[in-house]
Amino acid sequence: MDKFITAAIEEAKLGLSQKGIPIGSVLVKEGKIVGRGHNKRVQDNDSITHAEIDCLRNAGRVGNYKGTVLYSTLMPCYLCAGAIVQFGIKKVYAGESATFPGAKEFMQSHGVEVIDLNLDECKNMMTDFIEKNPELWNEDIGEL
Repeated sequence: MDKFITAAIEEAKLGLSQKGIPIGSVLVKEGKIVGRGHNKRVQDNDSITHAEIDCLRNAGRVGNYKGTVLYSTLMPCYLCAGAIVQFGIKKVYAGESATFPGAKEFMQSHGVEVIDLNLDECKNMMTDFIEKNPELWNEDIGEL
């Protein structure tokens, strides 16, 4: 498995260990991780702190996002896809989209190459979490 999606999975597991939603993300520039993050909606009591947003915040000002690649354990939602498009990130790897389809078509319509890795580890982590925390999950995706 790619070391960058592995790092995103580590972030998701960190979030879960903090009683949060297990979604992780890393931003890669020139072959190095420049930002990492995980969903902190529960931990920070903040509806906006999705994994990709946390990752971008933690990356700080990277200047030009040309050539950066974002890895996320779950297909990014419209909020995160908007940030991806806004900053000109042109490639996204998603661990899976079976549990949540996200905004793949939106990103693609804005010139982002989106690769769904369809990883069992990511699917199993989310399926298990959703099964145990349906109300929290539905809150996270705006379906309460």
